[in-house]
Amino acid sequence: MRFVRKNTVYQLTFLPRFFPVNCYLIEEDEELTLIDAALPYSAKGILKAAEDIGKPITRILLTHAHEDHVGALDALKQNLPNVSVYVSERDNRLMSGDRSLDPNEPSTPIRGGVPKKLQTRADVLLKDGDRIGSLIAIATPGHTPGSMSFLDTRNNACIVGDAFQTIGGIAVSGHLQPLFPFPAMATWNKEVALKSAYKIREYRPSLLGAGHGNMLEQPGTAIDRAIAKAERNFKSIQARKE
Repeated sequence: MRFVRKNTVYQLTFLPRFFPVNCYLIEEDEELTLIDAALPYSAKGILKAAEDIGKPITRILLTHAHEDHVGALDALKQNLPNVSVYVSERDNRLMSGDRSLDPNEPSTPIRGGVPKKLQTRADVLLKDGDRIGSLIAIATPGHTPGSMSFLDTRNNACIVGDAFQTIGGIAVSGHLQPLFPFPAMATWNKEVALKSAYKIREYRPSLLGAGHGNMLEQPGTAIDRAIAKAERNFKSIQARKE
């Protein structure tokens, strides 16, 4: 496990050389908020990181319900039974393996590893704009229908799940990076994901923490570049359809 700190954000990376999967600890005055739960074997490393920081994990927020973001959730809940779990209202269904779409949603299929044996269920269902400690929940659908990002109001650090990736070069969810194509392959809807990328840009994040890849400080230019590329790709696809 790789452990990197940037201000109030600690990035924990599992399998950093082969298939990097990130989760994040956000430091508050007396406690820690965990964002995502990485891989099934990650619980020990997450608990050790919290012990090293010297503060308890009091809540777990999920950016979305894919298996590489909820993998250690059951084990963490067993070790921390009083910790509350938060997920968006929409992705709460994915936690139980339900891939069905709502009538008003684009009909592209939900992709990626949706959990089949996850026992833990959310204690709190999040909506856009909800406040959790120092964080604000931002609805950023696209990778999944209920994907969320979390903005630290103290310093504008933004943890975005798979709304962006930074490994193999920065990319908006759904737009293929040949060196690490997996987030794109697991994306539900590219057009919706692009709209969410615009939304994240509007918050002018000081730090971008993605589910896969290193954190980016002052990422505005990189975000603009990724959005411009995604726009070109999307327009090219639309032109071919016409």
